[in-house]
Amino acid sequence: MELTYSLTACLAIFVLFIFSILLRNLASCAKNQPPSPPSLPLIGHLHLLKEPLNQTLQSLSAKYGEILLLRLGVRKALIVTSPSAVEECFTKNDIIFANRPRSLSSKHFSYNYTTISVAPYGDHWRNLRRLAALEIFSPARIAVFTGTRKTELMLLLRELMHKCNEGGGSTKVDLKSKFVELAFNILSMTMAGKRYYGENVADAEEARKARFLIREMLENSGRSNLGDYLPLLRWVDFKGLEKRFTTLMQRLDKFMQDMVDERKQLLAAGSNGSATMIDHLLSLQENEHEYYSDELIKGIIMVLLIAGTDTLSISLEWAMALLLNQPEAIKKIKAEIDAHVPEDRLLEEQDLPNLTYLQNVIKETLRLYPPVPLLIPHEASENCTVAGYHVSKGTMLLVNLWAIHRDPKLWEDPTKFIPERHQERRDDGFTMLPFGAGRRGCPGAGIGTRVLGLVLGTLVQVFEWERTSEEMVDMTEGRGFSIPKVEPLQAICRPRQAILQQHSLVPP
Repeated sequence: MELTYSLTACLAIFVLFIFSILLRNLASCAKNQPPSPPSLPLIGHLHLLKEPLNQTLQSLSAKYGEILLLRLGVRKALIVTSPSAVEECFTKNDIIFANRPRSLSSKHFSYNYTTISVAPYGDHWRNLRRLAALEIFSPARIAVFTGTRKTELMLLLRELMHKCNEGGGSTKVDLKSKFVELAFNILSMTMAGKRYYGENVADAEEARKARFLIREMLENSGRSNLGDYLPLLRWVDFKGLEKRFTTLMQRLDKFMQDMVDERKQLLAAGSNGSATMIDHLLSLQENEHEYYSDELIKGIIMVLLIAGTDTLSISLEWAMALLLNQPEAIKKIKAEIDAHVPEDRLLEEQDLPNLTYLQNVIKETLRLYPPVPLLIPHEASENCTVAGYHVSKGTMLLVNLWAIHRDPKLWEDPTKFIPERHQERRDDGFTMLPFGAGRRGCPGAGIGTRVLGLVLGTLVQVFEWERTSEEMVDMTEGRGFSIPKVEPLQAICRPRQAILQQHSLVPP
């Protein structure tokens, strides 16, 4: 009898749930809605979404319009590929779209929606943003860790030089793995003064476990979950994702807590080692212990380590792949560096503003392969209008950067790698925004492009680079939150003769 009542109650709830959706849809029909493809009952347009998602959404926008409304189960999604509409979203409606939609992954991997990337718009998020601007990404704070970035890059150069010597003057390099290692080491040394890749790690077993954990986190953090759009699947833990995310986050939390505790112990013991970002955050904790909790510090570490490693390493890989397919661009970078950097030293960060062609190469790479091809989703906190269309509260906003950056109406030969196009293009406005815009734009854009320029420029300055065969590098895009290459990038490198003559700079 009890089972019958339970089934009846579940059925009643399900019917009410469907009825409420129908009522909402009928109410929306009375207003000026953006164009939308035909949909199916319950799932809406979920069946249309195929990987790679940025290309699928571009095709739908080309057919139905640059401002497109999709119904993804119980959620509405506004897909925007119009620069003028993007500008409207991030200027006039910026506060309205300053929230983030909630999801299973963001819940578990953000300390219950409290990290800067997914926290709801409000006092806590504003405090985090202020903290990022003043204490993490300010020019003074970035300058403090200049030596850390240079040291990690020098370790990579020495490793490559050594392998070239062993290989009789040249060596094949797995650039994908080297860029991941470099990016993570730069960030982990900045955060905690610890290195997890290469021969210079303090604890090999700890480093091995950390590498496996970070790789697992990167694979799961951008994983799509149907339960975010069809709550019934969430209730039954479809594919066991909730259990998997919970376990993974427990392990990740322990890893970051160990980082924090280790720095606390070193500070308590009066260590005179190099100061780290965690040290700085712990000094803030002394004055405002209730706000600067260990959990808040761990949330900052996690966002920087995970998001920073992924976006920086993938951008470096795409940049080198583009250059290998266009050797003339490598020659231009080399000539520019030789003209502006004295031959008795390597490229430094203060040289970057003078290297305009290198900067244009970075811009063109970010145009073709933005770090996040679909900006991290926003959510409308109230009803608004975009380009004259009604957008209801709770609608998710997806800006298809990949489509905007390749729009033939905005860019001549949009799929071609042409760094020179940026020479005279002074203000890209909302036609190019690889790090987002408005209040939720990426606060680390400046340091990100700086590291890209430093690494890319130094590799070209020190080594000659060529493809592993006469065939062009495969530029097929993979799946994921970012745009990874399907085929990991490999290349042949050999030291430049001019550098060999200055071998003390990069000892073998």
